[in-house]
Amino acid sequence: MRIHHLNCATLCPVCSRLVNGTGGYFSYGIMICHCLLIESDNNLILVDTGFGLNDIAHPRNLSPLFRNFARPKLSPDETAVEQIKKLGFKIDDVRHIILTHLDLDHAGGIPDFPNAEIHTSITEYNSAMNGSKSFRDNFRYVPKHWSNNPKWKTHTAEGDKWFGFDAVSALNNKETEILLIPLRGHSNGHCGIAVKTSDKWILHCGDSYFFHEEMSETPRSTIALNVFQRIVESDHKARMNNQKRLRELKKNHSNEIEMFCSHDHTEFVNFGGEI
Repeated sequence: MRIHHLNCATLCPVCSRLVNGTGGYFSYGIMICHCLLIESDNNLILVDTGFGLNDIAHPRNLSPLFRNFARPKLSPDETAVEQIKKLGFKIDDVRHIILTHLDLDHAGGIPDFPNAEIHTSITEYNSAMNGSKSFRDNFRYVPKHWSNNPKWKTHTAEGDKWFGFDAVSALNNKETEILLIPLRGHSNGHCGIAVKTSDKWILHCGDSYFFHEEMSETPRSTIALNVFQRIVESDHKARMNNQKRLRELKKNHSNEIEMFCSHDHTEFVNFGGEI
């Protein structure tokens, strides 16, 4: 099994100092959309998609508030589908897409892979399809991302445990162990994605946190990211509790688990990614 770390969207919010904690107040910050491409047996598995080609062609489909805050580059070369083709694979090689959640910057590429089975938690699926359409729902979910009627596979945690966390197997594949780890708070059905490699686990924490120092023993975030997380969260108490549990996981099992979030460019570079 081989794992590729992909940046499937570069975001350039204003004020690098308040977003990244470095740089100037009048320079742009940098955030990324950290996705995984997993080569497994005779097929590919994508963890999150970033934006899709339709997002690039029709950016007004995305929330105006998101576009004004995040200032995405919206480059077709950064889409998962184009990066996968450049690696020498075919679109139909992607058989499974496993999503941390269905936010617009995580699920935009679903239509680019019409033959893939889409995996998410049942709670996240219900929130996106049948939500109250509140301000947060309208900000985060873009129904056009699943207007192509994809093949959904929803999951419910059934009592299995992974380092003390609830867990459910995403695939019925003994050679590729991938688990959904419920980490609600950012969204109602938000999950981390744990992938077993030959010598350890890697944990894609999604949007459980946004800044790498939130996982330090003396956690801190930047002003802009802290405010943004508060605005879009579905459950503050649950998000803070899961951040605490993730910090304990990192402290106690760092020799067994490597973890990262979706948007921190420092972590992405540490995994060998290029921006």
